[in-house]
Amino acid sequence: MRRDLFTEDHEAFRKLARDFVEREVVPHYAEWEKAGRMPREFFRKLGALGMLGTAIPEEYGGGGVPDYRFNVVLQEEAARALVTLGTVRTQLDVILPYFLEYADERQRRRWFPRLAAGELLTAVAMTEPGTGSDLAGIRTTAVRDGDEYVLNGAKTFITGGLLADLVIVVARTSNDPDNRRVGLTLLVVEDGMSGFTRGRVLDKMGCKVQDTVELSFTDVRVPVTNRLGEEGRAFEYLGHNLPQERMTVAVGSVAQSRAAIAATIDYVKERKAFGTPVAAFQNTKFELAAMDADVEAAQAVLDRAVGELVRGELSGADAARVKLFCTEVQARVVDRCLQLFGSYGYMTEYPIARLYSDARITRIYAGTSEVMKVIIAKSLGL
Repeated sequence: MRRDLFTEDHEAFRKLARDFVEREVVPHYAEWEKAGRMPREFFRKLGALGMLGTAIPEEYGGGGVPDYRFNVVLQEEAARALVTLGTVRTQLDVILPYFLEYADERQRRRWFPRLAAGELLTAVAMTEPGTGSDLAGIRTTAVRDGDEYVLNGAKTFITGGLLADLVIVVARTSNDPDNRRVGLTLLVVEDGMSGFTRGRVLDKMGCKVQDTVELSFTDVRVPVTNRLGEEGRAFEYLGHNLPQERMTVAVGSVAQSRAAIAATIDYVKERKAFGTPVAAFQNTKFELAAMDADVEAAQAVLDRAVGELVRGELSGADAARVKLFCTEVQARVVDRCLQLFGSYGYMTEYPIARLYSDARITRIYAGTSEVMKVIIAKSLGL
């Protein structure tokens, strides 16, 4: 179906992204998966092309165009090539918005030029052992001591935490027994700060190209000048960016579903069973037709929501609806595509196996499907 989401500028960016992914990502992707991370020089290459700084103001070395649709294009082109950009997506879509929205002028001068150049890598540390979707239950503490905060606590499931130079840590700076959401603060911990240690790299079933680690903070002295925004308002700040974070997951889900269908069509045309191409069987045709209809429906609702996000009109409840629908579609599609590959689909040499294992997390991170349903139910007055 015809899409009207993008302009000529986005399509020009798409060509640049497509060429870059095919040249700089695809040939090295298997190696990166084995290493469990993307190399630092890859981020510098992205920075040199301006792909990391489109939303960063021009005076700090960026493009000065805060248009989320460029991020969408980058994700779509990665999925088209049957790869993902892992921590690039997290840095651009999840973490950079906090810097853009809440960094003061001094912080912008310190960090923005190197963020745009791909010289500074970032992570955001929210989740704690025993505290997943319940951000109000965060136990990591930061106690003010003059011009510094003394930070103590532990975080887990931190994407990009292994190589991050700047880690936005959500910490509790005060307690209000009547409102647990009050008293959370964003602090930027820098690589090399005493007491900041990286724990084990977690062995995941999917998303192998992005590192996921545990982080520990023991009496880390963080300057007050490294605080993002005002003290005690982190819960509000986190909620402000959640719609985009959830849209990012939905964008990847739809793009990867399309990639799964394309890979499956290529396979069933070549693969024979009982002397006949698998594509010739009615069941194959019906399965792929049903999947294609599902993905077109998901694309339509996603494009509408992206447009609303760009205009600043997307509600939290609608973001939840889109994430829930698109990730559930992805789950069905990649499962049915793998089935059409038969036993070969279970072999990791075929990309459908990676698409299948990568897809499982989308119904968990950025808020589980169950949390999405709670948000939607509240919007219905339930």
